[in-house]
Amino acid sequence: MKPLNNNIRNFTIISHIDHGKSTLADRFLELTGTVEARQMKPQYLDQLELERERGITIKMAPVRMIYHPQIKNAELRMQNSEFEILNSKLSDSEFILNLIDTPGHSDFSYEVSRALAAVEGAILLVDATQGVQAQTLANLESAKKAGLKIIGSVNKIDAASQEQIENSLNELAHLLGVKTDEVLKISAKTGEGVSLLLQAVIDKVPAPKAIESRAALIFSSVYDDHKGVIAYVRVFGGEFKAGDDSRLLGTNKEFKIKEVGFFQPELHKEDILTVGNIGYVATGIKDPDSVQVGDTIGEKILSGFKKPQPVVFVSLYPENNDDYDNLKISLYKLRLSDSSFSITPVTSEALGRGFQGGFLGRLHFEIVVQRLEREFNVKVINSFPSVSYKVKPMNGDWVTVENPKDFPDDYSQVLEPIAAVTIIAPFKNLGDVLKLKESFRFSKVSTDVKTDKVIISTLIPLADIISDFDDRLKSVSSGFASFSYEIIDYKEALVKRLDIKIAGSLVHGLSRIIPESDVERIARHMAEKLKEILPRKQFIQAIQAISGGRVIARETIPALKKDVTGYLYGGDRTRKMKLWQKQKKGKKKLLRMAAEIRLPVKIFKDLLR
Repeated sequence: MKPLNNNIRNFTIISHIDHGKSTLADRFLELTGTVEARQMKPQYLDQLELERERGITIKMAPVRMIYHPQIKNAELRMQNSEFEILNSKLSDSEFILNLIDTPGHSDFSYEVSRALAAVEGAILLVDATQGVQAQTLANLESAKKAGLKIIGSVNKIDAASQEQIENSLNELAHLLGVKTDEVLKISAKTGEGVSLLLQAVIDKVPAPKAIESRAALIFSSVYDDHKGVIAYVRVFGGEFKAGDDSRLLGTNKEFKIKEVGFFQPELHKEDILTVGNIGYVATGIKDPDSVQVGDTIGEKILSGFKKPQPVVFVSLYPENNDDYDNLKISLYKLRLSDSSFSITPVTSEALGRGFQGGFLGRLHFEIVVQRLEREFNVKVINSFPSVSYKVKPMNGDWVTVENPKDFPDDYSQVLEPIAAVTIIAPFKNLGDVLKLKESFRFSKVSTDVKTDKVIISTLIPLADIISDFDDRLKSVSSGFASFSYEIIDYKEALVKRLDIKIAGSLVHGLSRIIPESDVERIARHMAEKLKEILPRKQFIQAIQAISGGRVIARETIPALKKDVTGYLYGGDRTRKMKLWQKQKKGKKKLLRMAAEIRLPVKIFKDLLR
C-alpha cells in the first residue's frame, strides 16, 4: 500500500450501549456544518423509528463531513474542570471526515466489526457516570484486532462528579495503556471538548493508504426499487463512477454502475468516488442475494471480515398463508441492510411455508420481527427461540439440530454451545449477581475487584443466556450491571425436547430443548401459564406437556357453556334431549376443525420468561 496525499480521515465511534455515541455524532454534524441547525434533531443518524423508540442504535450509519479546524496542535490543561487551550495555531486546511456511527448492544457486534474493517481509527467512548462496561471491553478488543488507532474519551462530564470522572479516566487510560492526560474529557450533550476530540481524530488517525488495484469493500447495503442494490463501500484502490463496467468478485456478477456518491448523511450523488473515501455504489442489480456484505467490487479481492455466526434460531411463518411471497421478499430486502441474520425455507404441516431465521441474539430477533411489521407490513407467527445443538443419534453420525422439532427423543450424546461471559457490576451487587447461579448454569467462575466494581468471568450455556439472563441481571443489579459474551466451545449436555399439545394438537413453536433437570418444573409452569392466558372455547381444551413420549404435566381449560334449551318452556323433555344431542355433535365437529391452535406473539413472549 502507498499513502495518499490528502486530508481524509476514516473513523468510527464505539462504546457500550447508551454511553452517548449518537449524541456525540450529533455534535460532530453540528460542528462541521454537515446538517443545518434548523434541520437538526436528536439521534440524527438513527433513521429507524425503532432506534428512536428504544433509544439505541441498531444500524451502523455512515456520514461524510467537511471540516475546517480552527485549532491545531493545541496544548491542553485542566483548570476548574474545564479545558483551557494554550498556544493554539489556526489552520485553514480542509479535512474530509468519514464517520461510521455503530450500535452498542452485544447482539449487534457484527455491525461494529463491519465498520472497523472500513476505517483506520476509532473513538472509544466511556460514560463517566458508569465507567468501563462489558461491551467497552469487547469493542476495544475488536478494534485492537483490526489494527485501528484508538482515541479514548470520557463522556457526560457535565452529569458526573469529579470522583466519577477521575475513576473513569484512570480505568480507560489503564485499558489503553496511555497516560490519563491522553484521554479526552467531553460532554456530547453540551458540546464541551467535542472540537478538541475532533482535532485529536485529525492529528492521531492515519490517512488511508491506497492499493494498486481498483477495489472497494462492501460493508453494508440497502435496496432501492429504481437503483437496485445500493452497496455501501470503502474504496481501497482506484476510482468508481457512473457508467463504468464493474464486477462483484465474490459472486462473479457483472454490472454497470448506475450512480455513485457520498453520505451527507442522506445519499448525495457525485461524479466520482475516489480512493480512500467511503461512499455508495448503485449497482442496478435487482437480485438482493447477489450482493453480499464483505464482497469486493473491482479487480482484486479484499480481505473483508468473517461471516456472522447465528446463535439463536427461530422459525417465522406469515399470519396469513397468502403472505408467504411478501414475507420472502421482505426478508431478502431486510438482509441487505442487516446481513447478520440467515434465512432458510421451512415447511410446517399446520402453519404452511415459512423460514427459519438465524439471529445473533434475542434482541436481534425481536428487532427483525418488528422491522418486518413496520417497514414491510408483514406480520409473522414465530416459534420458540432455540440454539444449535450437535447431536449423535443412537445409530448414526453427528448432526446439527437448530429446530427443536428435529431433536430426537433418544440419542447417544449431545453437545451444546458454551459462552464465555464477562459481567461488570458494582461491588455491592456481587452477592446478588452470584446468586444467579441458582437459576443459570454458571461454571468456572472467577472475580476481579476493581475499586468499586467487580469483573465476573464465567462460562454459561448459550441456551441460558437467550432466555431471560439479561433481564434477571439487570433486576438484581438495579440496572447497573452489564455483560458481553462470546461462544467458545461445545460441551456435553443432558437435555430433552419438551412438546406442548393443546386439545390433542401439537402446537408448533412451543417445542423446546431444555436441561433434563428442569423438564418437570418448566413443563408444569408452561401448562399452568397456558391455562391462565389461553381463552376458553366451546370445547374442553386439554393442555399436555410431553417429553420422551410421556405426559409430564397436564391442565384442562373447561368449555364455555351455552344453554341451548333456555328459550324452551314447558312441553316434553324430548325436545331438550334433541337439542342437547345436536349441541354434542356440533362440539365434536368443532373439536375436529380445531386441528391447530394458533397463539399470538405476545403469548410466546410471556412464556419466554
